[in-house]
Amino acid sequence: MEQSRKIGWYGLGSMGLFMAINLHNKLKAEGSYLTYSNRTLSKGEVLSQEGAKPKNGITEVARECDDIFLMVSTDAVLKGLISEMLESDVDLKGKTVLDCSTTHPDTAAEVAGLLQAAGASFVASPVFGANTVAQAGRLLFAMAGNQEAIQRLEPLIVGVMGRKIVNMGENARDSVLLKVTGNVLLVVFLEAIAETQVLAEKNGLGTKVMEEVIFENFGPVLGGYSRRMTSGSYAPKEGNAGFSVANTIKDAKHALRLAQDLDVRMPALDLATNNMLSAKAYGGENLDGAALYGVLRSQSGLPFWSNESRQQ
Repeated sequence: MEQSRKIGWYGLGSMGLFMAINLHNKLKAEGSYLTYSNRTLSKGEVLSQEGAKPKNGITEVARECDDIFLMVSTDAVLKGLISEMLESDVDLKGKTVLDCSTTHPDTAAEVAGLLQAAGASFVASPVFGANTVAQAGRLLFAMAGNQEAIQRLEPLIVGVMGRKIVNMGENARDSVLLKVTGNVLLVVFLEAIAETQVLAEKNGLGTKVMEEVIFENFGPVLGGYSRRMTSGSYAPKEGNAGFSVANTIKDAKHALRLAQDLDVRMPALDLATNNMLSAKAYGGENLDGAALYGVLRSQSGLPFWSNESRQQ
């Protein structure tokens, strides 16, 4: 990779912070550093302590850096950042923007067109995996867009932030379409595991033995989904939820919108989304997407909160 190109990062949420730390460690080992920013800049203190360079906003990151990774929560935030860069005095020609967020495919296509008109390249790079997978540097990257950029930046992704790249070609829309479609499995799995664990608790088997079976029979991914429920992390006693219920709802709604446009029925996803909406209405913002477990508990005569979760 071209060592002269400076690398930037914006977005230090539950996924982005771990990804940025892994990327900075790689750059630091090569005698360089990551330039970063975030809406709340203090969230990057651990990066600053390790030699990464903070900047006040996306414009300053874009001014200094050639390749800029984004990891943000919503389509609106992404569009706002792109607009901010385009409306600034920063010359974007020759720069590459890589968006690791999960957006609607139409948003990726729109952003790609805007950046290309400004002489920049865009790579839609949504990732599969929870924050624990991000911390371990084992995310699966779905990437589409400028192929030269994907090839050039692969050494900063594979073995650093992710285990593999699924290259979806030149059309940025396609990698996001893959991510949104794949997220149907995530949400429906959460619903199925929550239903299973509530039944196991009610029929006397207990969640511990059921979780053992889930791990042994279906592997660590589904076992990890179960643990998000049984450990109480669906409504953490301290700190912030791993992957917020609001973001999970957003991802599910993207899939439901695509399905509606194509006249595809998705009753399981629709049910799970409604349960997440109910969870958010009852328990507030600081819930994990697995909080549909609390709703199913309530519907079965159990408290929304478990002994392991917070209690209100």
